[in-house]
Amino acid sequence: MVSLSRQISEWVADLSYDDLPTEVVDRAKGVTLHNLSSVLLGCQTQSGRQAIELIRSEESGVSTGATLMVDGTTVTKGGAAFVNSELIMAGGKVDTFRMLTHPGTSILPGALVAAESVSASGKQFLTGVAAGYEVMERLASDYIPTVMSRGFHASPVFGIFGAAIASAKILDLTSDQINNVIGMCVHLSAGNLEGPRSGGRALREGAAARNAMVAISLAVMGQVGGETTLEGEAGFYHAYTGNNRGRLTYSFVGDTYSSLDNITQGLGQKWTFLETLYRPYSTAGYNLAHVDVTAQLCEENNIKFEDVDRVEAVVNWLETQYPSPAFTSRREDGEASKGGTKYYSAYGVVNRGFPMLRSQQMGVADGDGDPPEVLDLMNRVTLIPSHEMTLFGPRITIFTKDGKSYTKQSTGREFMWDFEEESRRIREIIPGIPIPESQFEELISTCRNLDQEDLAEKIVRLTVIE
Repeated sequence: MVSLSRQISEWVADLSYDDLPTEVVDRAKGVTLHNLSSVLLGCQTQSGRQAIELIRSEESGVSTGATLMVDGTTVTKGGAAFVNSELIMAGGKVDTFRMLTHPGTSILPGALVAAESVSASGKQFLTGVAAGYEVMERLASDYIPTVMSRGFHASPVFGIFGAAIASAKILDLTSDQINNVIGMCVHLSAGNLEGPRSGGRALREGAAARNAMVAISLAVMGQVGGETTLEGEAGFYHAYTGNNRGRLTYSFVGDTYSSLDNITQGLGQKWTFLETLYRPYSTAGYNLAHVDVTAQLCEENNIKFEDVDRVEAVVNWLETQYPSPAFTSRREDGEASKGGTKYYSAYGVVNRGFPMLRSQQMGVADGDGDPPEVLDLMNRVTLIPSHEMTLFGPRITIFTKDGKSYTKQSTGREFMWDFEEESRRIREIIPGIPIPESQFEELISTCRNLDQEDLAEKIVRLTVIE
């Protein structure tokens, strides 16, 4: 049997830009724009500024390394990966895969560091990004709830692999070197839930992106990773899921088993990457449809706030117990609160949307205040957990005061759009970004035509405040 890491490394090494389907290239461009847009917002937050200051104070004077986005300072490759990841996360406009993982927060910083270090073309960059997303998401897909139930945060645990694979591909490492990179990532992978549960702040994707750069450097220097670091008896899956046989503690659809063979089955033919969705609102991914699908239901049936008696939403059960049923810190099926799912459902009815420049951290929204209608209606929203509903796909029913009811079933794919829709929607953040509108429009255009660019690092320069 060829090990999982060998199958992955051989596929990554052989992958070329011409192997990428058109929709995969389009999604790679879109997630690039989305995450860089988040950087422009994140640099203005306290956590974003702290990350910049931390690395600048420790690494000032570095002559060869990589660039801090927005700031423009050259620091070490690991330092740049850490800060740029922190900026993406702080901005709130991140992407999401199957709840609780945000691939771009680790993959894009790693890919940009690699692209800058070897003056990679846009095609090389896009190929690396696609490889990073595909590998990370396949490793994570069925195992996210089980990993979370063991006290680990799945996003950085799996994110290090995405960042390292993207970088390895852009750097044109051999399959042996990529296999060693994967082995190093197993050693360096980390992320825990207890800090935020006890009043602290998690060290998440920033550390994963930085550690990915360490894994790359070790592999390039010749460090050997091992052959069965993922599926071996003491390997990655044993450590993070409790066994190496695919047994699941929790799953999104009630399964209790998933074969590890599924990770590489159809690799390069069926692209899991295309399941990545965009988060236009700075909130948990499972809240997105409660805004937009509810708004669409109201639009389609001309329902106004004053017509509504109550709202019911049948949702995937895991969406009501964040981040895991084993360690629940936020119940969405309890009393209504600002920043909770019921709050976003009410916004969908009242405002037919949610402000793109409103940020949300740990369930608390900030801003100039909420419409009183939202605060009223959220108390008349009921969530019904179900083991049969797809992720991010609630079935929403609005009951009106005249005794009628109106239902709309979300597909869970409403936020998996193409580049043009992404560029249309992301423009709503323009009033809140620190660069001129013309510079942001150039960033959009450059991402759209990234496969025509000789130097992918141009997109980094377009985030820098002059």
